[in-house]
Amino acid sequence: MSRLSIIVYAVGGLFFLISCSFSIFYGYKVITHDLPKEQKTVEKYNYHFVLVPEELDNEYWKLVEKGAKDAAKKYGVLLEYAGPKQANVDEHVRTIEMSAASKVDGIMTQGLNDEQFTPLIDRVVASGIPVVTVDTDAANSRRLAYIGTDNYYAGYLAGKALIADTFGRVNVAIITGSFYANHMQQRVKGFEDAVKPEKRINIIDVEESEISRVKAAEKANQILQEHPEVTAFFGTSALDGIEIAHVVKKYHKQRQIYIIGFDTLPETLDFIREGTINATVVQEPYQMGYGAVKTMIELIQGNKVSPIVHTDTRILRKSDLPLSNQHRKAADN
Repeated sequence: MSRLSIIVYAVGGLFFLISCSFSIFYGYKVITHDLPKEQKTVEKYNYHFVLVPEELDNEYWKLVEKGAKDAAKKYGVLLEYAGPKQANVDEHVRTIEMSAASKVDGIMTQGLNDEQFTPLIDRVVASGIPVVTVDTDAANSRRLAYIGTDNYYAGYLAGKALIADTFGRVNVAIITGSFYANHMQQRVKGFEDAVKPEKRINIIDVEESEISRVKAAEKANQILQEHPEVTAFFGTSALDGIEIAHVVKKYHKQRQIYIIGFDTLPETLDFIREGTINATVVQEPYQMGYGAVKTMIELIQGNKVSPIVHTDTRILRKSDLPLSNQHRKAADN
């Protein structure tokens, strides 16, 4: 090989090495420039809890979740919000079973009905995982505490509000979210007991909406067509009251119908402001979620807690608006 060839090969090799170096350098710069600079920090939690709602996307349960999340953040708890997207007892039960199998530190859930939830809760507690019921109690189970509305009293308050707000003959129809759910049964029973002594008030019909907006609207319209004598409605869940109001406003506006519903969702408050809904039973879902997390921590730490904590319940009418800052914040979240 000639000397000139050697020089050519050497120079070519040098340029190749230089170009490779530049490629690697600028390639690295491009990659590192495009990637976000993440500071990977692993948060440490004291406990891992699961909150299982009746249905994930329900506006009422979102308020329970908000309270639970705020408490979880304050006390260093990893909180999972898991359950059926729409009300489904079998899926609800499966979520609790999977949470228990995952050996979480605590489960917070409704006690929807005795037949399925009492033995389920008993099994979970027997396995060493504490259970706190929220919104709906499973009083016959081994749950360690209940945080939520006194549902019989809430229904009783609704009945008393109807008595106070009406005069003369009143024919009432009730639309309840569920015939099988404990809290719905208690609300209906409380309402019935409140109005029973009033001879002028007659309960015409009780129908089930299955926690569905569509079904609630269908039942309201069906009742008004089959029972033109109906002059009042009681909706035992937030969606029931709202859909009764929609139907009355759209199809039966000419009739004077008294409506009492449940909760303070934005739609409910709008209907109260315009006079379509006359009154609503105010619950404290945020308090329930917050209190459930706090109570669970107390239980795990071996502290004594009250087995039943009833959150506030009251009647709200148009004259009570605007809401206080606390209730406005809960309704807007």
